[in-house]
Amino acid sequence: MSILLAAADVLRCFSSNRHDVTVTDLVTLLGMPKSNASRLLRTMRDAGMLEAVGETKRYRPSVLLHQAGQVYRFSASLVDRGDAVVARVAGDIGHTGYISVRHGIDIVGVTAHPGRHALRVVTAIGERISAFASSTGRALLARLPDDEIRRLYPGNIVPPSATAPQHVDELLRRLAVVRARGYAESEDEAVRGVGAISVAVGDPATGDAVALCISFPAATATAEERSTIIRSLSEGAAAIAAVTKDPLFVPVHPSPVE
Repeated sequence: MSILLAAADVLRCFSSNRHDVTVTDLVTLLGMPKSNASRLLRTMRDAGMLEAVGETKRYRPSVLLHQAGQVYRFSASLVDRGDAVVARVAGDIGHTGYISVRHGIDIVGVTAHPGRHALRVVTAIGERISAFASSTGRALLARLPDDEIRRLYPGNIVPPSATAPQHVDELLRRLAVVRARGYAESEDEAVRGVGAISVAVGDPATGDAVALCISFPAATATAEERSTIIRSLSEGAAAIAAVTKDPLFVPVHPSPVE
């Protein structure tokens, strides 16, 4: 095993619950001989990757790694990160994927990955749809408190279909479900015959938020396929939320609230 691979294994030992490691930790976690573990920790310390915790024999990530993490943190935008997830999920599933952002009470698609199936959903990038009547919109609106939702919709809403929320109180009920589930669904709402599943993630440092969405012909999507989409989007969004430290991200609930 090369020294770089071994060092990478050591770095993977750190987590929110394990801020430092010892030789004994590496022996236990990696099955590494004690002499190798001791030599590796010293080498990583001398290279500036780790630093000793005071006078103890414990080691923690160094300032160098923190700086590298900050570079990674700002090296890609939230849209870039979300688009990479959607591209992968769309490629695996075969349905169309979008990244969307909210502008007031509208949703605008900013990237798209067309599906490969013969029957597929295609929506023009830049086209505006009502936030309250779409899965992308409700995924993003669910990040707001109810009083802000009421400020966005001070009067009556005009539903585009019978399956969309018919009034603000119903919208608030649906948003509560989104918050509990961790994802939003729509079917036959803003676009007839189209179903969609969306997950939202944000970056508190910039105040930005995006919705990761997979859309599909509602009549052809199976329950198993929908479950795969939900799981895949949520896992991808969770990885982004871990980088951006998004406090509003909600992992998918194992038993969705109906």
